[in-house]
Amino acid sequence: MKVAVIGLGRFGQSLAINLALRGAEVIAIDKDRERVNSIRDKVSLALVLNSEDREALKAQYINKVDVAVVSIGEESFRSIVLTTIILKKMGVKKIISRAFQDIDREILEAIGADKVVFPEDESGERLARNITAPSIIDHIPLDNDETYSIIQIKAPQIFWGKKIGDLKVAAKYNVNIVLIKYITELIDKKGQKIIHEMVNPVPRADTVISEGDLLWIVGNRQDVENLSKM
Repeated sequence: MKVAVIGLGRFGQSLAINLALRGAEVIAIDKDRERVNSIRDKVSLALVLNSEDREALKAQYINKVDVAVVSIGEESFRSIVLTTIILKKMGVKKIISRAFQDIDREILEAIGADKVVFPEDESGERLARNITAPSIIDHIPLDNDETYSIIQIKAPQIFWGKKIGDLKVAAKYNVNIVLIKYITELIDKKGQKIIHEMVNPVPRADTVISEGDLLWIVGNRQDVENLSKM
């Protein structure tokens, strides 16, 4: 996966470094040479570049990346907007832009941002995980360095219609399914169908996994994330 991170403040640098640690090919961009030099050895490519210069972006093949994250600081919201528009017109597959107020979100979504994030709600590490493992819905670290985690994912298609015992998840994937959430239809007192979320807190070997089930998986973080990409 190739990701461009545009804007290398504290949030942008954290994101770029965490993406690189997760195996992504990261192109880190900023107008400030000092910021670029500080991260040069931690990413695939670090560039001093004005993101409002469309031709400069194209010359570095930014239009070919899988994801572009506009992480420019609050003092330059105009630049966030212009960069998002340029990336959209260049045909970047997925654009994630940083916002600071609700009105910012409305503006960025209106001009084509695929996702808008708020720095106070989204850490660089968490966004890096969401980019490299997008099927992860929720994540709970079990130790300080996050070697082990519990995550919530949608049941992979290869699991549909199969019993947990037959899947042999512990042996094949080195993880365990500890809880399943699923949606079921119930009939209320008026005879009308209602959608209800149910929980199976103790999945057993004969429990069958269905399409749409949400699985809570525990194990080594990398093993859990590998399963989420299936």
